Amino acid sequence: MSTDHPLTLESTILGRTGLAVSPICIGTAAWGVSSPVHGLTVPEEDAVQLTLAAFESPVTFIDTSNNYGDGESERRIGLAVRRAGGVPEGFVIQTKLDRDPETDSFDPDRMRRSLDESLERLGIDRVPILHLHDPEHIGFDAAMAPGGPVEVLQSLRDQGYADFIGISGGPARMLTRFVETDVFDVLITHNRATLVDRTADALLDAAAAADIGVVNAAIYGGGILASWPRTSDRYHYAPASAEMLAAIDAMGAACERHGVPLIVAALQSSLRDPRIHSTVCGLVTPQQLDETVRMAETEIPDALWEELDSLRPSRDSWIDD
Repeated sequence: MSTDHPLTLESTILGRTGLAVSPICIGTAAWGVSSPVHGLTVPEEDAVQLTLAAFESPVTFIDTSNNYGDGESERRIGLAVRRAGGVPEGFVIQTKLDRDPETDSFDPDRMRRSLDESLERLGIDRVPILHLHDPEHIGFDAAMAPGGPVEVLQSLRDQGYADFIGISGGPARMLTRFVETDVFDVLITHNRATLVDRTADALLDAAAAADIGVVNAAIYGGGILASWPRTSDRYHYAPASAEMLAAIDAMGAACERHGVPLIVAALQSSLRDPRIHSTVCGLVTPQQLDETVRMAETEIPDALWEELDSLRPSRDSWIDD
């Protein structure tokens, strides 16, 4: 993809929200006592120090959710907020309404409890952006039904608990239906707009047409694009196809020939897409924050982008949902 989208950490405008956010957003899904899905454990103080470092950095955007780390993600951000004496001006915290962890219920009482729990942990009384999380667990029709979670989300915004509302989920075709309702101001997509998977292309086009803010997450496909030679054979937490693995290996070799780490190309493939306003990077230490900023500023020659485009696997290997 050719683009003139600037590779800087200068703020971008998050679609029709008008909010200025950094093109990198700190992802906190792994910030729990343990995170088996992510294969790591994040010490509390590392998370707190990372958040405090972000408060003084060009990165002004952090993503969390009620259920990340069973609430530990929000609690640790809240510790940093308290140490800093409040959220710095211009810094954007977004969180999400989550279904009940035991019953999977999205009923109105659970949605309100989800918000109350989040605000208490974060130590704030409102958020700039509040999303409905993982609506694929209830389906589009149920989510949009009268009295359903989307109606509750709108009500919470109208009561002043959020400036803007968003939708955050997986299946791209389902998310496109949510985008087309024109209810939401922000979209989070994950694993479907990466160096090797363009499942979200039509979704990103729809969001751009509606001037919806777009946040792209899981750009390393669960870690397989984070190093080369690769140390995993899984994409999006499932076994990758032989075609996908061959493409990643070919891309890794191409990056090596150009002196560019594969992880840098994976990051910048999202940063350079003009339809994407901010890219979520799962970070766990202040050092990783510094490394990610450096990766964002690394120059990649056009010849490498052309080669990587030619090596992308076919749709048969994408998530394509």
